[in-house]
Amino acid sequence: MDNILLRIEDLAVRYVVGKEIVEAVNGISLSIENGKTLGLVGETGAGKTTTAFSIMGLVPNPPGQIVRGSISYNDEELLTKSFKEMRRIRGKEIAMIFQDPMTSLNPVLTVGSQIMEVILLHDKVNKLEATLRAHEMLEVVGISGDRYDEYPHQFSGGMKQRVIIAIALACKPKLLIADEPTTALDVTIQAQVIDLMKNLKQETNAAMLLITHDLGVVAEVCDHAATMYAGEILEYGTLADVFEHTAHPYTQGLFSSLPDIDKTIKRLTTIPGLMPDPTALPAGCKFHPRCPQCNEICRSENPPVVEHRPGHFVKCFLYER
Repeated sequence: MDNILLRIEDLAVRYVVGKEIVEAVNGISLSIENGKTLGLVGETGAGKTTTAFSIMGLVPNPPGQIVRGSISYNDEELLTKSFKEMRRIRGKEIAMIFQDPMTSLNPVLTVGSQIMEVILLHDKVNKLEATLRAHEMLEVVGISGDRYDEYPHQFSGGMKQRVIIAIALACKPKLLIADEPTTALDVTIQAQVIDLMKNLKQETNAAMLLITHDLGVVAEVCDHAATMYAGEILEYGTLADVFEHTAHPYTQGLFSSLPDIDKTIKRLTTIPGLMPDPTALPAGCKFHPRCPQCNEICRSENPPVVEHRPGHFVKCFLYER
């Protein structure tokens, strides 16, 4: 327990848009240990990015509201910190890699100056030292330091993502949040970026929250995994727990939809239906309209979180006993 770097407890976030209320995150609890990686998996609209923005203090208000809960980083409560205090933490203690490298960089500033800006903001160094460190960071992520004075439009998508990683790691943060860092990249570049992140994480011993919809990436990078659906964590445990002892019907559905190279099949298995409308979530278990094992109680009552195996938690009535 003493090794926990980040602890989220009963976090709920909503967006008020006109007369509609979007229930984005609905009482989730998670923890990340020092030096470990947690993979947060789920479909688009599950609330993964809102969770990341809550940690960073970047939920736009309005329309976003953190309704309740706690986010503790290094035994410090983040939700009570001022904007100025959070600005000191962002980039230095906690850094984030955003999901679209095409829009994450300022097009009118050189990539080197954008790395240097972070270093000057958080570390007590002069401009020359910051410039040298920015050159070094480019080299660390596999880009020649000679490209310091080039602009984002002169880089490919994969190279832009490397620059984003350089910015995120420039001040050696203890926690790195990667929000679908390979979504906009082709498969070959995805593998290169994942390998780069793995190596840099090991070198710096940083903890990481990896947000993705790709179970293969989770298997490659993560120590723990959690599946998220309609703003709730449905299953959480070690990689072995979730991959080898899959318990929740939603997680089972995700694995069933993956192709198997050892089997010859004409059509992949899919999870029937669609994600629920976050402005009108169903009563009871949020997954029950799509669940093949739905019982009557699932339609009316929200299931409890059950410790299915030691350290392996499932939000489902099937395991209540």
